[in-house]
Amino acid sequence: MRILLIEDDTVLGAAVRDQIAADGHSVDWVMRLDAAGDALAAAAYDLILLDLMLPDGRGIPFLKTLRGRGDVTPVIILTALDQVSDRIGGLNAGADDYLVKPFDLAELSARIGSVARRYTGNPNPIITLGPLQIDLAARSIVGNGKSIVLTAREWVLFEAFLQRPGQLLSKAQLEERLYSFDTEIDSNAIEVHVSRLRKKLGAHVIETERGLGYRLGRP
Repeated sequence: MRILLIEDDTVLGAAVRDQIAADGHSVDWVMRLDAAGDALAAAAYDLILLDLMLPDGRGIPFLKTLRGRGDVTPVIILTALDQVSDRIGGLNAGADDYLVKPFDLAELSARIGSVARRYTGNPNPIITLGPLQIDLAARSIVGNGKSIVLTAREWVLFEAFLQRPGQLLSKAQLEERLYSFDTEIDSNAIEVHVSRLRKKLGAHVIETERGLGYRLGRP
C-alpha cells in the first residue's frame, strides 16, 4: 500500500516509517497538516496514519474535513491521548482505528493489514487462488503442499492484485503502491516484480494487457 504518515515526533516517525517500509509498503512522511494536505492533493493513498497533536493544528478537525468532503481513505489515529473520550472522539470523527502511544510496531503492522482487508470487502485473511492457499495476515503462501516465500515488495504487489480481482491495474498505479515520492524508480521495476511473482506462483497468476497493465489471472 501507499501510506501517508502524519507525525511530528522524529524518533517515532522514523521508527514507523522504517516498519512500514520493512513490510514492503511505500510511505510519505510529513510533520505538519498543511504538508499532509499537499501530499493528499498530489497522490492517492491507501491509508493515513494520523497523529492528533501537530505543530499547525489538531488531527480531529483535519480528519473531519477529509470525511466532510467525501474522502474515504482509511485512517488510523496514532496518539498519546488515551482517555476513553479521546478514543470516542476520534472514532466518531471518522477514524477506522485508534492506537495509543507507545505501541508495538508489530501491532501497528497487524492493524494496518486488518483495516486494509476491511476496505477491500474481504476481512477474511485466508484466500484460495487455484492451488495457492494465501494467508494475508501471516504473509504466507502454500502451493501444492510447499511454502512459497515472497519478498516484502512482492507481497505488496501481489496484495494489490488480490484486493482488486479482475481489475486492470496500470504500471503507474502499481508504482504508486510500491514507491514513495523520494524513491528513484527503475523504468522496468514493475515488470521485474511481476516476472518474479509469475516464477514463484505460476505463469498465469498475473495476466498482461499489453500497453495497458496487469490483472490477477484466473485460477
